[in-house]
Amino acid sequence: MNDILCQRIERSEHFQTLVRKRQSFALFLSFIMLVLYIGFILLIAFAPDWLGTPVSAATSVTRGIPIGIGLIVISFLLTGVYVWRANGEFERLTRQLMSEVKE
Repeated sequence: MNDILCQRIERSEHFQTLVRKRQSFALFLSFIMLVLYIGFILLIAFAPDWLGTPVSAATSVTRGIPIGIGLIVISFLLTGVYVWRANGEFERLTRQLMSEVKE
């Protein structure tokens, strides 16, 4: 019974759509994070003096600190965006798939 159900799922157009959309969205978000992270590493490598410059004359906080914190915040936001879409569109596609193959 499980083998038959798995075969029906693999052949389903809803399954192919779900896999394609989920993979492309995950790759897109991963690409964004990779570009930002590599950009930060390149700044560390090639512009350490710029990153080490204080944000203002009255503080010892350098430019690198808010940029690093921003990178962490962006990673949490991108994770939240993925979870939001997974709980919305991807969950809807999964329900459609399951109702299709159980008929």
